[in-house]
Amino acid sequence: PAGTLVWARVQTAGRGRQGRNWFSPAGNFYASLILRPALPVATAAQLGFVAAIAVADACLALAPEAAISLKWPNDVLLSGRKLAGLLLESQSRGDGMLDWLVLGIGINLATYPTDIEYPATALAATGADATAEAMLSALAASFLVWYEGWRDGAGFATIRAEWLARAQGLNQPIRVRLPGETRDGVFAGLDIDGALLLG
Repeated sequence: PAGTLVWARVQTAGRGRQGRNWFSPAGNFYASLILRPALPVATAAQLGFVAAIAVADACLALAPEAAISLKWPNDVLLSGRKLAGLLLESQSRGDGMLDWLVLGIGINLATYPTDIEYPATALAATGADATAEAMLSALAASFLVWYEGWRDGAGFATIRAEWLARAQGLNQPIRVRLPGETRDGVFAGLDIDGALLLG
């Protein structure tokens, strides 16, 4: 049912965007949330931004002084280093409406990988003693607020503005890696559907 959350203390086959492995030792936070909003699949993609804001708020609830920012399309950063990643997987019905969406969330609380291209960190770097249980509680509360606001009337304009207020590197040079190509430009913002705008 919608709202079902699966929480793991360890993952043996965690994965991120474009099928990359996700480092999943004990001590960090790993969860998948099943959602079924009555929306077209393309609109449901906005949930990545909703979730990023909710994760940022949950991290700040546990580490109020943390320098948290957001990186397009699905990362949460701490002092410019990767702290959390999000993965959306969905299936549509024959009419183009969403059948289901699974939101995967991985947050480095205690440990992080050192052998990846983008530098990573963990919430423990702030001095916070954040447990997976505490993160689950904080994230459940923050996600509910942002999800219900988005679903029940605030729409994407509010989410877009909030995400951009927390964005890393706005109006600065950026390199975007897409399947099969890389593009360089200036991060000019998000369009009304959440696509990254290159200047």
